[in-house]
Amino acid sequence: MTAQGCGVTLRILRWTWKRWTLPAKESDTAALVGFCRALCSTPLPPQLIKHPGKELTLRSLAEMGFSETQAEMVYDGAKKHRCKHDAPILVGLFALDLNPTSVVKILEKCPELYAVKGSQLQQRITNLRKLGLHEGSLQRVISHYPQILTLPVKRVSAVSRLLREKCQFTTQQVTDVLRDSPHVVQEEHTRLEYMFQYAFFRMGCLQAEMVKAKLFRLSMEELQCRHGFLERRGLYQTPDKKGQTLILNPRLKDFLLISEETYLSKIAMATQEEFDVFRKLMAREQEEERKQEHGDDDDDDDDDDDDDVDGEEEEEEEEWDKGQNAGYNKKRKQRRES
Repeated sequence: MTAQGCGVTLRILRWTWKRWTLPAKESDTAALVGFCRALCSTPLPPQLIKHPGKELTLRSLAEMGFSETQAEMVYDGAKKHRCKHDAPILVGLFALDLNPTSVVKILEKCPELYAVKGSQLQQRITNLRKLGLHEGSLQRVISHYPQILTLPVKRVSAVSRLLREKCQFTTQQVTDVLRDSPHVVQEEHTRLEYMFQYAFFRMGCLQAEMVKAKLFRLSMEELQCRHGFLERRGLYQTPDKKGQTLILNPRLKDFLLISEETYLSKIAMATQEEFDVFRKLMAREQEEERKQEHGDDDDDDDDDDDDDVDGEEEEEEEEWDKGQNAGYNKKRKQRRES
């Protein structure tokens, strides 16, 4: 768009916002929704974010741009979640310049969004923008993982703070992690921190390499399996304190961002059967470690129980000794009297 075109658009937008402060008809509201959708980076006015109170019907959905089939799907989904009026999520998603097809897919993935209030939706989208997810990235994250809009702001911010403070990722790296692996917002904090520590200390990888390899897309088990298999085959070595190794380790992204078939043929140079056997052995080792840890806990409990039993036995012995002494003293007294 030329500079002159941008100026014209800006004047139209200013005029529209001024006009919105006056009472408007439904036709004007619909026109404004369409105008805001045309400008993907333009947020809706606060009046539109609020619950409009209009009854949700197939006709109103068709006016929003849904096809007949799509309107029926959205209507049925809203009905199941007892949403009798316009769902704020529809207005919010259209304001992000998402087309009706994308909106339907999002609601199919996460029907819980029907129940999200307008104020909550606005706060959560604003928070995602503050975390660095701007136009383009924000739409991709919501389309791929719409559950992120069902989580409280505090929870999402807590994960961001964990990655930044405990894992020492930069602000931009945290944004990249949220963009590439948005499901981390629902992971346990201890699990995320342990995964980072494993890659940092055990594998010798730095934060920038983790981000490029999209580390958090994998499960902890898969990470340990791929790394451990290379290590036991002599193809990976933990760096020393100076960050040096006797062999040239493959880059993290070269064996994480590929399919298992490519990993075996290009990196591990092994057969599927060998990898399956190793996976079973590792699973068995991890299970034995867990049992051993639980066994140690049980032993501690047993020791406590033994201490209690020993204490009870000592009390019983003391009582028995008292009884014996009492009987001895009684007999001694009878002898003196006689």
